[in-house]
Amino acid sequence: MTPREQEIERRTELSVTRVTKAVFPSTTNHHNTLFGGTALAWMDEVSFIAATRFCRLPLVTVSTDRIDFKHPIAAGSIVELVGRVATVGNTSLKVEVEVFVESMSCDSREKAIHGLFSFVAIDEDKRPVPVLPGF
Repeated sequence: MTPREQEIERRTELSVTRVTKAVFPSTTNHHNTLFGGTALAWMDEVSFIAATRFCRLPLVTVSTDRIDFKHPIAAGSIVELVGRVATVGNTSLKVEVEVFVESMSCDSREKAIHGLFSFVAIDEDKRPVPVLPGF
């Protein structure tokens, strides 16, 4: 394994981000399930935190490669969002976010949403910079 690959592995492990939220009526739609836009905002925030922890540089979201809504998330549920760096390029990185849903009254848990977010590291002039300077 090269020094760069070792550094990517080390930083990836340190940057895993977990956020737990309760789904209250103010975040639901007319079906009494989590509003998709709210889920996307939560996912973008978690992915941004994971990406920032990885490189500790200013970043911008450049795309969401794919978002799969697999299971509705009912009001009164608990959700956990887990962000992990999936791939690292020169000036960009991709973060995978999984959203798990669980009932407040039982132990079951299942993956409800999966998405991939792409970020680019930028300098003070908003130009791309390496996410791993020196590697």
